[in-house]
Amino acid sequence: MPVTFALASARIAAFKLDKPVGGSGVAAVDVVIVDVADSDGARGLGFSYVLGGCATAVLAAATDQIERHVRGKAIAPPQAIWRRVASGFNRTGYGPNIIALAALDVALWDLWAKRQSLPLYAAMGGEARAVDVYGSGYFNPAQTPEQAVDAALPQIARSLKAIKPRVKGARSDAALLQAVRKAIPDSVHIMTDANEKCDLASARWLLACARDQGLLFVEEPMPAYAIEGYRALNAAEPGLVASGEHLQGRHSFMPLVSERLVNTIQPDLAMVGGLTPCLELAATADAFDIALSPHFLPGLFVHLACATPAVKWIEEFPLLEPMFEGWPEIDAGGQMKPRDVAGHGLTLTKTYSA
Repeated sequence: MPVTFALASARIAAFKLDKPVGGSGVAAVDVVIVDVADSDGARGLGFSYVLGGCATAVLAAATDQIERHVRGKAIAPPQAIWRRVASGFNRTGYGPNIIALAALDVALWDLWAKRQSLPLYAAMGGEARAVDVYGSGYFNPAQTPEQAVDAALPQIARSLKAIKPRVKGARSDAALLQAVRKAIPDSVHIMTDANEKCDLASARWLLACARDQGLLFVEEPMPAYAIEGYRALNAAEPGLVASGEHLQGRHSFMPLVSERLVNTIQPDLAMVGGLTPCLELAATADAFDIALSPHFLPGLFVHLACATPAVKWIEEFPLLEPMFEGWPEIDAGGQMKPRDVAGHGLTLTKTYSA
């Protein structure tokens, strides 16, 4: 008899933070958790999230996807199921649908790897390697230059090879970036994140400032949809922009990549629709000599990095980590390797287990 999906379910776990974090001030996350199991007894765990809460529409979409495409169906590769599910979005669009599919896709990859007794990266066609980590989770745009330096130094002490302070998109950003550059070794890269705060004029100024300070990139100087603005920025200060965490679906990245408007694309697990489109984006980015650096979750995306040379950096931005056990650690050299276990290696803590 063919192996089938014997069990599949979706639920929401509300995750509250002690205080707002990052450039957008996130204080609550609704995490959509998907569990799948096959008729041989192998299990897979997936998750997606809505920053700021309100994931009821995503849960409804995930439940529908499971009912129509997974439960009771024959086991198939994750990419095949991803395409099957996404083909039904042609009238309703991505929205909550793609965020739900991300949770299902991660669960399917976890199960697929476990069925082969392989780590996730190997099931994706990769091999283990150490990946550079950059730190961004301890910065916020309200910091003074002195506070940004204080946030940077402990990360440098851990041998992280790059850091990413947050900026306001204001004239005061120059003093902050100068202070951080002066305080850390020249061997450590600096990036910065404007969290879409700039208009075209202030973005041009920020990129010029970033070039003066030798920054690796400026993340999201303007909203991700402002393609004409990004074209203008690239004409004035080429090769300094990173973007992508707010883009939904693989195809929305194409102008940024095909016109080389960015030097780094940054897909978010939930917004892009899971690991399957990340793999596809990585192949496209690699063909255009553009780097891919996923948005946070380094302990999951280290598997993607081992499966594709396009991933140059993974981002340490602690957020959902307390919900799970099994995260790989950053080593003394500021790098991370995946654990040698089947699947992605993550399990929910007792607090969040069903």
